[in-house]
Order: sequence, then structure tokens, then C-alpha cells
Amino acid sequence: MAFIRKKRREQQLQLYSKERFSLLLLNLEEYYFEQHTANHIQNKGGQNERKIRGSLKICSKSVIFEPDAISQPIIKIPLRDCIKIGKHGENGSNRHFAKTKSGEISLIFSQVYFIKEHNIVAPYKIERGEMEYVFELDVSGKVEDVVETLLQLHRASCLDKLGDQTAMITAILQSRLARTSFDKNRFQSVSEKLHMECKAEMVTPLVTNPGHVCITDTNLYFQPLNGHPKPVVQITLQDVRRIYKRRHGLMPLGLEVFCTEDDLCSDIYLKFYEPQDRDDLYFYIATYLEHHVAERTAESYTLQWQRGHLSNYQYLLHLNNLADRSCNDLSQYPVFPWVIDDYCSAELDLSNPGTFRDLSRPVGALNKERLERLLTRYQEMPEPKFMYGSHYSSPGYVLFYLVRIAPEYMLCLQNGRFDNADRMFNSIAETWKNCLDGATDFKELIPEFYGDDVSFLVNSLKLDLGKRQGGQMVDDVELPPWARSPEDFLQKSKDALESNYVSEHLHEWIDLIFGYKQKGSDAIGAHNVFHPLTYEGGVDLNSIEDPDEKVAMLTQILEFGQTPKQLFVTPHPRRITPKFKNFSQTCSHNAPLADSPDSTLKMFSKESKMLQRSISFSNMALSSCLLLPGDATVISSSWDNNVYFYSIAFARRQDTLMGHDDAVSKICWHDNRLYSASWDSTVKVWSGVPAEMTCTRRQRFDMLAELEHDVSVDTISLNAASTLLVSGTKEGTVNIWDLTTATILHQIPCHSGTVCDTAFSPDSRHVLSTGEDGCLNVIDVQTGMLISSLTSDEPQRCFIWDGNSVLSGSQSGELLVWDLLGGKISERIQGHTGAVTCIWMNEQCSSIITGGEDRQIMFWKLQY
Repeated sequence: MAFIRKKRREQQLQLYSKERFSLLLLNLEEYYFEQHTANHIQNKGGQNERKIRGSLKICSKSVIFEPDAISQPIIKIPLRDCIKIGKHGENGSNRHFAKTKSGEISLIFSQVYFIKEHNIVAPYKIERGEMEYVFELDVSGKVEDVVETLLQLHRASCLDKLGDQTAMITAILQSRLARTSFDKNRFQSVSEKLHMECKAEMVTPLVTNPGHVCITDTNLYFQPLNGHPKPVVQITLQDVRRIYKRRHGLMPLGLEVFCTEDDLCSDIYLKFYEPQDRDDLYFYIATYLEHHVAERTAESYTLQWQRGHLSNYQYLLHLNNLADRSCNDLSQYPVFPWVIDDYCSAELDLSNPGTFRDLSRPVGALNKERLERLLTRYQEMPEPKFMYGSHYSSPGYVLFYLVRIAPEYMLCLQNGRFDNADRMFNSIAETWKNCLDGATDFKELIPEFYGDDVSFLVNSLKLDLGKRQGGQMVDDVELPPWARSPEDFLQKSKDALESNYVSEHLHEWIDLIFGYKQKGSDAIGAHNVFHPLTYEGGVDLNSIEDPDEKVAMLTQILEFGQTPKQLFVTPHPRRITPKFKNFSQTCSHNAPLADSPDSTLKMFSKESKMLQRSISFSNMALSSCLLLPGDATVISSSWDNNVYFYSIAFARRQDTLMGHDDAVSKICWHDNRLYSASWDSTVKVWSGVPAEMTCTRRQRFDMLAELEHDVSVDTISLNAASTLLVSGTKEGTVNIWDLTTATILHQIPCHSGTVCDTAFSPDSRHVLSTGEDGCLNVIDVQTGMLISSLTSDEPQRCFIWDGNSVLSGSQSGELLVWDLLGGKISERIQGHTGAVTCIWMNEQCSSIITGGEDRQIMFWKLQY
């Protein structure tokens, strides 16, 4: 899942650098400054003197030596444990050094760590007692500078107050950043134009890496100050699909960039030193993307989920992303719910409501007896009160689940140690039981429990995770009786997440985590109150003047866990469950694009049959499109409630009309007027000329009329003079409107299901309609009477009509030629392998183009 993919990316970067060294070997909030090729001289001056080749790395709180030979352990010497630092062989190592030819540095210290011996990830070995290590730099001229740097950092590490230590190290870091700048030779092209450069840190789990950010007209760059793990990270702006402003440590300093549509794993996460730098960079990228990528909102995702176009899993991924949850930030890692309550039965019965956890309650309120004890304590507590002393998501909980695939992260978080063997993630059932009964355990799950990668459940690295009190070694995670294998466990967990029960109740859990029960009186009533520091706005770090208090507060924020940003302030709507599919089988999050509505506008050359352009306006399906006179502008409507104007000349989105409260189902255009039908039960008439035609940047749309219906409108058509409009609704009614007065002329309930398509005859005397009931009806415009009705054995989705013959596209993909006078189907033509969704004919009635759910476009020549 997300963390696993992130970890594999980091491993690929490490292969690039050919290092065993990782920033995870540093302490939390420690920086890696520079490295020097060197030898570690053992037994200096003795008969057994030998040199071990490697690199010496200078960090803000430690010195690390990485031998080239993987059989040798990495050496880490904390600067606070150093007694003397200087050139080897000189006395008074704390004075200013005279220039000598010696290339050797001496460190005398009281404690040292040995890490990754034979390249095996294991708890760090510690050796205590006064000792001296000597390192010989390849470039002897660097020794004085390195010693001066070490002495400066040593002074910072030995300051009594943590706040003073942090302030001094920050000053050293900022001084180094100020003396350097982005190397313009790293640009991909000499023609690139620089727009902005600033200082920032690249964020990965538990680690921040300082450097310089640079953005040009084509690329975003990050150059680490230390050149680790590669000299520069480059992202092409054209590849960027999403960007998000992020909180980091509850402060508005983060920016995350994605080159993927549906993934929690970003391409880069940046933390800035100033909010203005973050906002400026965001503005530039957003401006670049404005005409290429649609903005995603919680409401648009909710609409997709309600109607079954997003699985529960996909929807939760999107909500986590919008709520500042990131797999780069373990204090804000994506949170997913426990949904199963039965980890004891031999078979898992997903048709039994008793199998599932109560999603209307937080984990801490699932056990009534424990809740009563917590409420008693809460009532006796002084302000500010909170019910739970720990959070449902924190770095420790995330790594509790992921220790088998990310052991070095737990070692980093816990100062080189694994957790006690009895407190490790040993058993699914035990973990759930402890969440129900434990006095301080209220954790939820992570997305990996509903993914496809079982590696976090299996000790494939053969880690020595310790021995439990019963004598058994900690190895693979023990699965419930109903799971035959780790793969089976994940599949059944996914099935449970996508089950009817969870789909019907997931909105209740969303209310707790992302919604209106997250804060205030509703949170109190739902027993959903956590420590104030976990909430956005819970503390203003900038207002804290005492540096010690500020550092302690930030450390607590980062380690305790954070509540997601609130996305909804009213009760979350329920899912419309009767009509959606079983996503675990037919539309899982790994399903190909063909299983979901197409949200991309594509332009093809009729002559070459080649794709010319591909534009994504929205993350929701496009419902219809048309080409305006002059062939310069395309208009497209979307299920996201908007209508988009696309300039062919400038290859970008020119205008957006946000005119409806629900999906726009069909649009028409005539004489600089736009007609839009919507599932919000209206048809609206707009005046306006597209911006391309008036040489303006934006278009102003004025609504001239609103034609109100009782139910969703699925289709509309105009007569040749645009004086009449016919609309078809989801309940089978055909309505004929007089546009000159915006009044309804006739309302004809002539279909037993949704009206799929409508059209006027060329002389405007008749209306033809098709529906889900398979009927093809002809209506007299003047009287509103149903003149005739023909029936086929399947729905006819679309049609064209020259006044005499009708060519319709059916659900099965056939094209049917109808003889209206004879009342029969005169010809069947095999067309698409899926439903025919649209059909077009030129004015000369000689060429026809059809499109279908099989994603094929077919060109037809009429033969008379």
C-alpha cells in the first residue's frame, strides 16, 4: 500500500547512492550536513593498526562513519557524548588549531552505537566507556573546517536547554543554506526560465532533509544541501496532477505534489520555513495547472461515492488526502476504520450485521464498561477536558502495524530499539481485543489492511523481534481462524469494507473522523474528545515565546498524533446502496479505467484516425460535449455540476460555468445561448459569448430562464428555431417548453423508466423519445398527444432522426433502423460491443459517427 510504495521508492534512491546509510539513522529532528571520504584508523600507532575505508558524515547531533565493507557496522557517535574533538596528536583540542599537514581527526567519547553489521537491520549495539576513534580524511585540507564544524555542533548539543540546542542548530543550518543556492546547471534545459527559488525541507517519514527549491516554467526542483540520496529531485510540471497545501506540525508550511490521480503516495512533500514561500510556490503551480487539472473537493468525491462510482476504499483515500493525511507524515498517516468485530469464528459471515463493528462510535466508546470509567475521569478533569489519553492514529501506532516491512523506522522512532515483544503486532485478534479493553489503546487501522500487499503481515526479512513471555518468538502475524492465508485475510477485509453493511453505515464513521462529530458539542455527545493538541488550531506555536516550551510542544504534536482536518460540518449523507455494484469483485481500487466513467475529453483527427489531444477537466464523468460554431471552442458538461469551455486554439480550459447543484446531464447551444439540464431538476438558459470570441480572459454568464421540474432531468433537445425545448426525466416524463415565455406546454408521462434521448422533427411538429423501457414514442407538439409507440426488447440509448427514418443505438451495441410508418424495425446493424451512448449525423445525412461504452468511435457511411 501507500507506505510500502513509499518505502520502495526510497530503497530505489538508496540503490542510486549505493549507501547503507539512511537519514533514519539520525535522531528525530536531526540534520545531515556533509560527508567526506575517509579511513577509520583502528589501533592507531599499534602493531595491529589497520584502515577501514568509508565515508564520514557530519550531522547536527552526531558523527556517523559508514564503512564501504558491509560486514563492518556503521558507527554513530553522539556529539553530546564527546569529551574531546580535534586533530589527532594535538593537545588542547578545544582551542583554535594551527595549520598542519595532518589529515586525521580524533574523537574521544563515552558512548558509541554500532548499526547494520553485515547489513542486517537489528537493534543498535551500544558500547560505553571512554574511547578514542581516529578518522583520516582523504583531503587533509578539509580537517580544520570539519573540526571547527564539529566543535560548533558539539557546543549546541551540550547546551542545557533543548530549546537553546534547537535554536543554535537552526542558526547553523540557515547559515549553510544562505551560503549556497540552487545549482542552475541542474536544469533540464538551457531555455528554462527561473520563476522562484527558496529554502525548504523535503519531508519523508520521520525525516526532513534541508535544501533549495527551484521552480521554472517547466520543472519543479529540490536540491538537498547534503546531496543525499541524489543530487537533485526533478518533477516535470506537465506530469503534475494534484497539489495540496499541508499542515506540518499543525503549522501551514507543507506542500505535497502528486503525479498520479488516485494514490496516497506523492512524488514530493516539501516543508517551507515561511508560509509565504509555500503559498507563492503553490500559486505558481496552481496557475500552471489551472487549465490542465480539475480541482478536487470533498463534495465532488461524496457525490461519486453516493452513486457507486467510487468504492468505500477509494472514497476514504480521497478524504484522507483532502484532510491533510499523508504517508510522508507518520503523525498524519491515512486512517481507516476497523470494520470487522469477529476475529474468532471459523467462517466470516458478511451477511450478518453482528459480524461488524459499530461504526457510529469511536473505538474508545465500543466497550461500555471502559467508556463509563473514562467518562468518570472526564467529568472530574479540569479544563481543557479530554476523554482519551492517546489518539486513534500516531507514528507509534503506524509503525506498530508496519514493523515487519519498516523495521528501521521503528528503530529510528525508539532510539535504536524494537518494542517489547509482548507489545508488538503479534495477532489480529489480540490487537482488536486490546483496542476494545485496553485502558489506553484506541487505535484505528491503516490503508494497508485493505490493500493487496501482505508483506506487513509476514516476517519475510526474518527479523529478530524478540521472544514473548510464553517463550514463542515474534514472527508472522497470527491471523483469524476464518483467514486461510495473509492473502485471504486481506481479500476478506476488503470484502468487508465494501459490504452492504459498511456501505450503509460508513457515513457514521466519517462523521466522527472527518465530519461534524469531530469537534464541539457533537463530539462530546459522541464520546469523541481527544487531547486539545491533536486538533487543528489547538495551539499557536508562533505565540509561544519560551523556546523549551515550544520545542516540547512540537515534539508532543508530532509524536502523539493529529486529528484530520475537518471536511464536513453537517451530517454526512448516506450512500445510495440499492444501485451500486459489489466493488470488491467488479470495481476494486485496482480496476482498470474501463470499469469507471470516463472523465477525459479526447480529440481525434477524422482523417488520420489519430488522437490529437486529451484533456481532463474533472475527476467525475463528462456527460456531453459539443463544438461551437467556428470550430474554436468545445463545451463539455460534467457530473461535478459544472460546464467547461475548452479553447482548441490555446489548448486549455478557458471558462467554467458552475451553474447547478447536481450533475449536468446534457447541454445544447444555439445563437450564443447555452441550455443546460441537470439532475438538480432544472433546465437553465444562459446568455454569453465564450471568452475566446471576445478576447477576454474570463466569461460572464447570465441566466435568462430556469425551467423547473419535479425530478432529475436526463436529456434535452431544441427545435431548429430554438423556440421550443423538450426535456426527458428519470421518471419517464417528456416535457415540451415554450422558450419565448419559459412556460411548459405539455407534460407527457410516456415511459416507464428514465427517458434516454429526445429530439424534434425537422419541421418541429413532432417529438421523438426513447427510454430505458425500450419504447420509441412519437408525440404531437401542438396537442401533446402520444401518436405512436414502438417497442424493442432493450433500452435505446440514443438516436438520430431525419423526420422519416430513425437510427437508434441500443444497450447491446446494435444500431437499429426503424420504419415509423410500418411500425417495425427494418434493419439491425452490429456496431459496438457495449451500449451505444451517442450518435451524430452530418447535415448532408451522409456520414454518421457513433460512440460506445466499449470506448470505440466508429465512422459510418450511409449508402442509399
